[in-house]
Amino acid sequence: MPRAPRGAPASFGPRWLQQHLTQLLPRFPEVALCVAFSGGADSSALLAALSELARPPLRLRALHVDHGLHPHSGRWSAHCRRVARALGVPLRVRTARIPRRRGESLEAQARAERYRLLAAALAPGEALLTAHHQDDQLETVLLQLLRGAGVAGLAAMPALAPLGRGVLVRPLLPLPRAALLGWVSARGLTWIEDASNAQLHLDRNYLRARVLPVVRARWPAAGSTVARTARHAAEAQRLLDMLGATDAARASWGAMLSAKVLRRLPPERRRNALRFWITAAGLLAPPTSRLEQIATALLAARADAQPHVAWRGARVQRHGDLLALRAVSGAAGGHAPRALTRRRAAARAAPAAVALGEVTWHWRDNRRCVLPGAFGTLAIRRDARGPLDLEKLAPALALRARRGGERLRPVRGGPRRTLKNLLQEARVPVAQRARMPLIYDGERLIAAADLWLDESVQADGPRAQRGRLLWTAPG
Repeated sequence: MPRAPRGAPASFGPRWLQQHLTQLLPRFPEVALCVAFSGGADSSALLAALSELARPPLRLRALHVDHGLHPHSGRWSAHCRRVARALGVPLRVRTARIPRRRGESLEAQARAERYRLLAAALAPGEALLTAHHQDDQLETVLLQLLRGAGVAGLAAMPALAPLGRGVLVRPLLPLPRAALLGWVSARGLTWIEDASNAQLHLDRNYLRARVLPVVRARWPAAGSTVARTARHAAEAQRLLDMLGATDAARASWGAMLSAKVLRRLPPERRRNALRFWITAAGLLAPPTSRLEQIATALLAARADAQPHVAWRGARVQRHGDLLALRAVSGAAGGHAPRALTRRRAAARAAPAAVALGEVTWHWRDNRRCVLPGAFGTLAIRRDARGPLDLEKLAPALALRARRGGERLRPVRGGPRRTLKNLLQEARVPVAQRARMPLIYDGERLIAAADLWLDESVQADGPRAQRGRLLWTAPG
């Protein structure tokens, strides 16, 4: 492990960090903090500075992810344990299992698995702190630009974002890496140097080693000026999200969107509304080519067709006039240019071989409910843009299958509608209707899977504790 020579302390330190976290987290210092600790110089600076503040009332712990991709990863985990123990910070080590997907870089797969493990380990309301700094932001913006990213990509890494049951915080984005190295040097701290950082076949390493030194020689303030560009892009993206939310709301029919309404939008607003609808559901935005297929060919298909467009983790399918969005497992890709007929779709659907009966769901204790047979899984997720008001839900909900005659009011102030008519108008396949779980508060139907919400549980104000229902059907 390298040991830095002692030097003059940089502007970074516990006091700077305390002031910045107070700006980012209104509940600081009462909020629980968890540091993503790799053992590198940056996360070592973050954890050590926080540990100097870790006197009551701070609640501080650390997480280390062992990716198992390097022969010395076990030594790195041991080093992180020693450092955390010396700082008096509880540490938990999680071991990653990296899925190998064709066409996707190992680096991207490792990053996705790391964030999945970190998100799963967060307690409700806990803040995960990462040590991304200004130089990381510069690299990210340039890489996104070279990959042809849109405004969202150029916005790069936000200082604050939702993650799992908590929030992701990047408090060091205003600082260059030199400030962090100066501080750990002054403390005489040791850290891990990952030899893979010298592998120039990786885009980020090549940019860092070969391109940015030349850029900084000409433009010394490149880090701060490009960070400003990222903030401008983030502001523009927020405006696009506001427009997308408005357009998606006008086209919405429960959790689905009307193809007829979307076709009336100009092409660029149509794509923006679709992108917002997909990402607001917590799914990855589709590649440009897939988004274009949804916005053109899928919307132009015949009303009696059921074409679909799929990409990794998600699928949009048209039922009559309505577009339905589904999370799918595996590395789904491709699309069906010709319609799947209702007969073929029904033949492929798994039958509801086991009766649902009635299942009681104490959703506050467990946000995920696995149902018997082919009824799939229901989940409730907190979402600041979600249509569901969590405060209006009873602590115990009843889950039942369709019995006939069910009614609810899906449009605020509109008429009560029969579920049968809603399903027919949406052209939901018959086999899917048979295995669709219904959600009741006592004897009152409040939701049909994640397709329709009754107005009695819809969020109707900025102060509502918003969430989203997610139904995952098997197969």
